[in-house]
Amino acid sequence: MLKPMSSGCCVFIATSLDGFIARRDGSIDWLERANTTMPSGEDCGFAAFMDGIDAIVMGRNTFEIARAFPEWLYGTTPLVVLSRTLTELPEGTPASVSLSSKAPSDLVAELASRNLRRLYIDGGLTVQSFLAAGLISEITITTIPVLLGSGLPLFGSLPDDVWLEHVSTEAYEFGFVQSRYRVVRSREAQS
Repeated sequence: MLKPMSSGCCVFIATSLDGFIARRDGSIDWLERANTTMPSGEDCGFAAFMDGIDAIVMGRNTFEIARAFPEWLYGTTPLVVLSRTLTELPEGTPASVSLSSKAPSDLVAELASRNLRRLYIDGGLTVQSFLAAGLISEITITTIPVLLGSGLPLFGSLPDDVWLEHVSTEAYEFGFVQSRYRVVRSREAQS
C-alpha cells in the first residue's frame, strides 16, 4: 500500500518505456490497451495514493481526457484545472472542479490557505511547470512495457538538475514496473 511520504506536490503517472505519457496527438490508446492486461481489482496503488490526497491539480488537456472516461475517477476530491485559455468549465463538470490560471507557487499557497496541502499534480506540462518551480516532493512512475518511439514526454527542460532518492520499486506480474522517488532539494543534494 502506498503511504504518503510527505505533504506537498506528488506525481502519480504512467509512461511508456521510452518516457512518453501520450502520443503526439494526446492519445493514450496504448495505456488503455495495457490496462486491459491488469487483473480485475488491481489499480497499482492508485486508490491508496488518492486516499492521502487533499486536492488535484491538472492541466486542461489531461482534464479533457479525464472527462471522457466513462466515470469520474476523482469522486469529490477538489480538482483545479490549470489553463491560460479556458474561461469557464464545460457544462456537466463536477462541482468539485474549479479553474485557475495562477502560477504553480501561487496556486499551492492558495490551496494551502484552504488546508489543502497534499496535492496530486497530473499532466505533462503541469508536472513540468511544478517541477521547474521546485514544488514536486514525490514522483511515482508506472512504466508500461511498450515503446512508442515518439509522443509527449513526461519531463522537459529544467533550470537545474533535479536529484531523486529511490524509495521503492515494484514489478507486477502483468509487466508494469512502478518506482517511487522522493525529490531531493538542491541544498540536500549538495551535501
